[in-house]
Amino acid sequence: MDNVIERLKVVPSAAQPNETQQPRLLRPITQSGLVDVSDLARLSPSDLRQELLRRVRALQPMLERNAPATEAARRVGEENIEALRATGAFKIMVPRRFGGLETDIRTKIEVAREVAKGCGSSAWVTSLMNVCSFFTGLASAETQEEIWGANPDARIAGVFNASSTSQKVEGGYLVNGRWPWSSGCLHADWAMLGIPVVDADGNKVEEALAFMPMSDLTIEETWFTAGMRGSGSNTTVAENVFVPEHRLISIPGVLAGETRTPYKDEALYRASFVPVAALILAGPQLGLCSRALEYVLEMAPKRRIAYTFYTRQTDSPSFQLNMAKAATLVDTAHLFAYRAADLIDEAASNARHLTYLERARIRMDVGHTVTMAREAIDVLMSSHGASSFADFNPLQRIWRDCETASRHAVVGPDIAAEVYGRALVGIEEGVTPIV
Repeated sequence: MDNVIERLKVVPSAAQPNETQQPRLLRPITQSGLVDVSDLARLSPSDLRQELLRRVRALQPMLERNAPATEAARRVGEENIEALRATGAFKIMVPRRFGGLETDIRTKIEVAREVAKGCGSSAWVTSLMNVCSFFTGLASAETQEEIWGANPDARIAGVFNASSTSQKVEGGYLVNGRWPWSSGCLHADWAMLGIPVVDADGNKVEEALAFMPMSDLTIEETWFTAGMRGSGSNTTVAENVFVPEHRLISIPGVLAGETRTPYKDEALYRASFVPVAALILAGPQLGLCSRALEYVLEMAPKRRIAYTFYTRQTDSPSFQLNMAKAATLVDTAHLFAYRAADLIDEAASNARHLTYLERARIRMDVGHTVTMAREAIDVLMSSHGASSFADFNPLQRIWRDCETASRHAVVGPDIAAEVYGRALVGIEEGVTPIV
């Protein structure tokens, strides 16, 4: 049975005075029947991962074909969303109790990698909504039932930053705020947003993640960027939205490994919070650099090197050396990301909260992963030639997407190095609580 999704008001951003486009509906209008992934849920973990990857790989030509339209619209097209939904890609982090797949983190980043080989923006949105499902799995049983009990296909978007105000009222909080860079908000049913938790006198006690239906929120068009244009990471706005107390997750609590879910036997939701939040941002980068390498190698036998005697790039020793360098950078990015994923999954399966040093190393691994991906793409752009930057060439979109997404604050290599370096000498404070 079709599930009609409520339309949201769209508020054009005052920050874009030269924008001449009329405000557009920024939500899907309809969604088809629920996706049944019971056949996937019966597979072993390794077979499940391979089947998900097979399904997503089959979508890559369509995703790549739709990428220019996705950029032009500044949102992932509904054909992409519906096709990914049908594969079970949005069920990866949903508990099996609600018909989800409840896979591990390694599977999560590999699926994002395969989506990104077709479209970086589609991968970013898929990745962010999936990790918000993971965060929802940390919430109270009542919250999970509200979100997935009524709609097992419900998708969640989120922003950590508590760029809002809250007022304590009977049973919960009244929230007002604006959360920019809300990736996935255009395709979500719920939002998970950072808020300050205050006492009756308005004094801030801590910060929390608060779950709100998208029908209670509006979206302001603010996503005008050089890269990841199609992710539609606009600004979510709340005006006097009531959030009951049971829909909050304490941020200091989850940083310390404390969750509200009563289902403590579910290994996925025992994974350490920040390592998961950081590593999922690396999945799209793996796909972007992998696709760039594939494309340059595919085209090389058909391309000459201008102003030389080489009629094929593949005949040039300098080109060959650059391919070896780029391939090794791509491999290195994967090795660091997979090492981090495997450590997270191992600790979660053994109900172990990662030590500070382990968490710091994972932040470093993520920073190194995105740096290697970015450097690989730089080598490949130069090796392919100046036409890499032509509008018709997918490399220019891959380059822009990588350059933009790799600047996310949580994956920044410089801060990661500070955190890891201090941890190595026994210092566990002074840089950021997000470890």
